[in-house]
Amino acid sequence: MRWTQDYVARAAAERRIVAGFNVFGHEDAQAVIRAAERVGAPVLLMVNRDASRVMAVEHWGALLGSLANAAAVPVGVHLDHCSKTNTVLRAIDSGFSSVMYDGSKRPIAENLEITGEIVQQAHARQVLVEAELGTVPYSDLGETEIRLTDPEEAHRMQQKTGVDWLAVSVGNIHRLETQKVPIRFPVLRKIERSCTLPLVVHGASGIVEQDVLRLKKTRVGKMNFGTVLRKAFGYALREQMEQYQAEFDRLRLFDKPTAQVEEQAYQIVDMLWREETEQ
Repeated sequence: MRWTQDYVARAAAERRIVAGFNVFGHEDAQAVIRAAERVGAPVLLMVNRDASRVMAVEHWGALLGSLANAAAVPVGVHLDHCSKTNTVLRAIDSGFSSVMYDGSKRPIAENLEITGEIVQQAHARQVLVEAELGTVPYSDLGETEIRLTDPEEAHRMQQKTGVDWLAVSVGNIHRLETQKVPIRFPVLRKIERSCTLPLVVHGASGIVEQDVLRLKKTRVGKMNFGTVLRKAFGYALREQMEQYQAEFDRLRLFDKPTAQVEEQAYQIVDMLWREETEQ
């Protein structure tokens, strides 16, 4: 079923977190949905920069939207990390339930102005908007600079744009494969004192479980995962191809990788959505 409310805001208020997963086809998208259905939790299917390069957002919206409509739990379709306003607006018109305009590399005044304009157009179509402040580097691109989110800028973002969610830089890093990084909780607390928006943490695959559980006690309502599912799928696919070298049917080769994705997603969704008292 499609989203009928802002489940990220609800999660932030209830000490839960909605998991957002980057997906790259119907196989992993359906695996994520099955995992969420096992938990009974809402989930976000996210289209990242890589995915939007290989297939237009219009096609992603149709594919993922149809899967969301058939799901037994609320499933959102989210455009992740997009700095191209035209692509964001196309996604809004293509059935996405939420979009992220990433103006974090622009001057703050420009980021606020463009974000505010997108919010107006998105809200007219009942689409939620995520913004970002600070710098969350991409490890696979060799980026190392972490610019932490400025609490005052977070306050201005909320006051001037009407944005729904705010992605923050609090020590997190994108696409870490083996290394784990600590969350800067004192910085996060300052941000929470400066604005009341539901917060989003990217690069969740590189955060230790203990910190993830601590984040449930904050106003973080959404965490983004990508690398952990890519690894699960890729490693399992390599094993299948080595074990069954004469096999050429992708439907058979993808069985185990897809099952691995579902199990990884299930573990994450269950950890993030189960009630705090159960921990």
